[in-house]
Amino acid sequence: MHASHVETKSAPPQDEAFALRRQSLTRVSRGADHRIFIPMPMSFTRLACRLHLFALCVGGGLAAAPAHAEDFALPYDLAGDPDTRLAASDNEPARYVQDTSDLDENILLPAARPQDDNPERKWSRDYLAVGAGVLSTPSYNGSDDRNILPAFYLRGRVSGFSFSTRGTNFQVDLIRQRRGQKTDFKFGPIINLRSDRTGRIKDPQVEALGEKKMAVELGISAGVTHTGVLTSEYDQIGFRVVGLKDISGKHGSWVVSPTLDYGTPISKRAYLGASVSVNVYGKGFGRYYYDIDPLGSAASGLPVYTGAGRKATAGKYTIGVAGAYALSGDLRKGFVLVGGAQYGRLTGRYADSPIVSQAGSADQWLFGGGVAYQF
Repeated sequence: MHASHVETKSAPPQDEAFALRRQSLTRVSRGADHRIFIPMPMSFTRLACRLHLFALCVGGGLAAAPAHAEDFALPYDLAGDPDTRLAASDNEPARYVQDTSDLDENILLPAARPQDDNPERKWSRDYLAVGAGVLSTPSYNGSDDRNILPAFYLRGRVSGFSFSTRGTNFQVDLIRQRRGQKTDFKFGPIINLRSDRTGRIKDPQVEALGEKKMAVELGISAGVTHTGVLTSEYDQIGFRVVGLKDISGKHGSWVVSPTLDYGTPISKRAYLGASVSVNVYGKGFGRYYYDIDPLGSAASGLPVYTGAGRKATAGKYTIGVAGAYALSGDLRKGFVLVGGAQYGRLTGRYADSPIVSQAGSADQWLFGGGVAYQF
């Protein structure tokens, strides 16, 4: 997905946004001779639109914002920074206990927190958001069987420092967020438990290959988001890169996932977003999860395969969409219904592995939905 930057309009004074409860009209261009006016609350000027819940996955994220911080990264983080956007893109992994290593985060998103009404505050307001839902995911990355799994999500901010947990993933943003800023840089550590093929394997041939050990991955998440770029003062575009390295000696390799996402409010109670990402895997990753040695071939009936571990490669790309609807009528507070879908495609040496081409499928779909609440 590509997004072009458009001149952004400056928001009205803070005190005016808080004092006025009536609605103003935000103009959205739809071509040279066609303009649409969408009602937008004055307070939105302080909440312009961030994805990881993933959002739980998503959604970010109900599912995996990339517990591998890889796939399904949704562009917005409704619990992000109420001072300048409706949603912030703190997208990263959200997962489930089995494997969500290749699922992006924000299928399940937290509700947006109330606007910060303290003009003397230096850092963005503290908050805590929680969410829960269900996911429909492949049995393993490359499977054509499906599992229905619960998903949980937690995100917050303390003294300007943001943190989030999604499934088996935890990350912290070490760059403090200032109140009212439109451009937000993010950088911090991330730890992930990768549980692909550690259980719940439905295909008998893949199961005969034996279960994998859970990998502990440590890495860095870095990115930037900007609010007010295309359709209004409240939409948001973001770019981030997550790099993870196995520190447990399981696959002994690394994963790098660049993601581009975009999101926009369509009213005070509804939000839509989309994202695209690519997952680049190291040689050891492909060897551990997708190659088949002679012993494995004899046990499973699948042919010997050594292609995935020959060199580092871009093994998967994903495209995701997600939405949120506030039951309270305001995305910034209360209960929010969230849902999303992600399509992923294994490519090249990974798609050629018999684990995928014979026992599974290169096409990977993920669906999720749930409820979030912000304190």
